[in-house]
Amino acid sequence: MNYMETLGERARTASRAGSVAGTERKDQALQAISEALCANVQRIVQANAQDMGAAQANGMSAAMQDRLRLDEKRIQAIAAAVLKVKALPDPVGEEVSGWLRPNGLRIRQVRVPLGVIGIIFESRPNVTVDAAVLCLKAGNAVILRGGKEAIHSNTCLAQVMREALEATGLPADLVQLVEKTDRETAADMMQLNGYLDVLIPRGGAGLIQAVVKQATVPVIETGAGNCHVYVDASADIPMAVAITDNAKTQRPSVCNAIETLLVHKDIAEAFLPEIRNAFAAHDVIIHGDETVQRMLGDSVIPVTEEDYRTEYGNYEIAVRVVDSVEQAVEHIETYSTRHSECIVTESMESAEYFLNHVNSAAVYVNASTRFTDGEEFGFGAEIGISTQKLHARGPMGLPALTTIQYRITGNGQIR
Repeated sequence: MNYMETLGERARTASRAGSVAGTERKDQALQAISEALCANVQRIVQANAQDMGAAQANGMSAAMQDRLRLDEKRIQAIAAAVLKVKALPDPVGEEVSGWLRPNGLRIRQVRVPLGVIGIIFESRPNVTVDAAVLCLKAGNAVILRGGKEAIHSNTCLAQVMREALEATGLPADLVQLVEKTDRETAADMMQLNGYLDVLIPRGGAGLIQAVVKQATVPVIETGAGNCHVYVDASADIPMAVAITDNAKTQRPSVCNAIETLLVHKDIAEAFLPEIRNAFAAHDVIIHGDETVQRMLGDSVIPVTEEDYRTEYGNYEIAVRVVDSVEQAVEHIETYSTRHSECIVTESMESAEYFLNHVNSAAVYVNASTRFTDGEEFGFGAEIGISTQKLHARGPMGLPALTTIQYRITGNGQIR
């Protein structure tokens, strides 16, 4: 039995206890985790400092360092998010539907835990806690594998949670961290058949595609966010500027930030200088087509085909002027990762066309794509944002971490 199989066996054993723990006991554990995080702020900050030192020494980008950094305020926010999960309704045991058959059989669809969930993610240590507590509330065990750049932070956070679980009488192995960060261990996790019920990657497109292509266990594809805003001919310009600026600059490193701006030709001359002025506050680099270059001048970098496919994750954006809403949709369908797209328009016809033809998990009319988030949708902390269609789509809250069991009651029926 290799290292990952050992973790898998422990998780499988622990998951049986988690599946029958009951709401009250799970909530006690969540309360204990939240309190333990607050009580161990300095311990966590010191561990994170080791990761930040290595990140700076290795030349990690400022945007990625921002995702990695933990301070007292962020740890308190993580602890508060745990309590939000505690306050959410427990999906386990919920009767989704039920019916009586003519032969007297009573059939019910009931939510039950998935079992053992694997999470592979990159440099955001808050995911360690978000994923663990969501899995716990839904009655699952979780095996977490973060990137090597956050190993000290993740190890500390996982240990704090394990200590809290033990203090409340639940198995510590409901939360396990893969402490080996080599590629062989990652490959073993992707092929942990018989132990993992589902594997969820969270991170950039490279990580997600590696998992999708290599895994032999079921995978929920999440996260890659080549998102778009399309400013229609009828758009209110101040609204369009505010939405576009927020969607790009409020936190550019996250998956629901936009990477491409599409502008209708009839509004481009009025809108483009306004959005350039807004972007200037963050020194946003603009990659634009010939029309954008002509209107905004030499500061614009000529856009390439690859730019339209790029998830920058920083203060850069591709900008294209289009002839119609139909051309905007065609562009999105060509380059989108099916995450979040927005149209800014005063035309009901354009809005309906956009909603009906864009094939993404979240489609907005006159609102920033930055709202594609579990907490913003009212789910509490999310396990990820699914960009596929099977099992779950969009922000994945607690119900997405359960499956359906049919429970059938009879009184001696035979077939």
